[in-house]
Amino acid sequence: MEMNKAPMGQEVAPENPMSDQEPEEEMTMEALLAAEGLEMDFPKRGDVRQGEITGITDQAVLVNIGAKSDGQIPLREFDRLSPEEREEVLQIGQRIPVYVLGFDSHGAPRLSYLQALEAEDWERAERMKESSELYEGTIAGYNKGGLVVRLGRLRGFIPLSQISRERRQSLQSDRPDPSWKELIGQPIVARVIEVDRSRQRLILSERAVARQARELLKERVLAQLQVGDVRTGRVTSLTKFGAFVNIDGADGLVHLSEISWEHIDKPEDVLQVGQEVQVKVISIDPERKRIGLSIRQLREDPWKTKAASLRVGQLVRATITRLEKFGAFARLENGLEGLIHISELSEQRIEHPKEVVKEGDEVTLRIIRIDPEARRIGLSLRKVDTLAYADLDLQMALAEAEEELEQLLGLEEAAEEALPNEEESAEARVEAAAEEASPEAKAAGESPEAALEAPEEASETEPKGE
Repeated sequence: MEMNKAPMGQEVAPENPMSDQEPEEEMTMEALLAAEGLEMDFPKRGDVRQGEITGITDQAVLVNIGAKSDGQIPLREFDRLSPEEREEVLQIGQRIPVYVLGFDSHGAPRLSYLQALEAEDWERAERMKESSELYEGTIAGYNKGGLVVRLGRLRGFIPLSQISRERRQSLQSDRPDPSWKELIGQPIVARVIEVDRSRQRLILSERAVARQARELLKERVLAQLQVGDVRTGRVTSLTKFGAFVNIDGADGLVHLSEISWEHIDKPEDVLQVGQEVQVKVISIDPERKRIGLSIRQLREDPWKTKAASLRVGQLVRATITRLEKFGAFARLENGLEGLIHISELSEQRIEHPKEVVKEGDEVTLRIIRIDPEARRIGLSLRKVDTLAYADLDLQMALAEAEEELEQLLGLEEAAEEALPNEEESAEARVEAAAEEASPEAKAAGESPEAALEAPEEASETEPKGE
């Protein structure tokens, strides 16, 4: 017992200091850093990280994201990129976003480039929903429920109930059908109204921002349009003063006078909502955000062609088409319409054209004015028999008679050319008769002419019967 006592002032050291303690576990790098009061941001499953491409093999792309070893992305994943994207991304030293799928048995990260892009798009969609930022893109497709758009690599959906009224009115069918194919590629502005990443659900609404969308698209179109441009659009609405046509997402007005060269009472006479038309830009007002369009200016003006055959002083037949307080309109035989001013209806003073003519009357009128620029023809009823045009009437009568005579002579010459020549006709009859000569004459070697003459000679030498 005394041998175990230590001298005064000294402690007894244990014989086996580790005998009563468990060996300490090997500390991880994270634990060591934590013990030192340091932290390291190690990648975790579900993270989106920026990494640097360190190598490219036949099977994988190696990316350094700060883990113990480089992560791998299957090379086949990049087959889904366009050739241009592949060439830009697949370069040693290129930094790219990656999504951490997990880790293999050796602790190397398994990564995805495309899922990282999708994750960024989902974050963008969530930010757009929170901030009410407008989505601007193009229509990528449609299905029985509505329209499909693309937000980055995500597929967004605009239900039928969320499509703007103007767009639905411009379509031939209220429900999706093959005619909706023409929507693909058209610009669209919408607002993100629902984002559910777990269900892969991204919903947008065009109707919620219809007014903002119209203004935004119109500003963009106004900045690009120039007077004289020709565009294809679709009629969105008809009014008493014209038709609104949507071009590239912005509405322009085709005034009633710019729809047709012919007179029409209302746009419905020649147009209908949803109809596709070609229009020419004739005016742009950036301050008032207005676009003036024309349909008729893309078509040949028949007025100039028809008016070329008319001259001042000429007498013409016409039909009264309508009466106004200031005069009567009359349609000429060639289809052009002219005005008989109230002062040109009668030598006497009248209060209204109905005192002299009525709609449907067929009358002889004199052309007193032709204005090609204004496309107007002035007509007169009271000057039909005036002596002021006597010489002109005589000249025109003679010219008409001469023209009729030339036409008559032309018909006689054509008839003479059609008659057969008498000599040629006789020869043709002889040849036809020769073809019908007897087979015996042909067998004897006689010519067709001799065969025809032989019976006559025989009849002259044959003795008469006793």
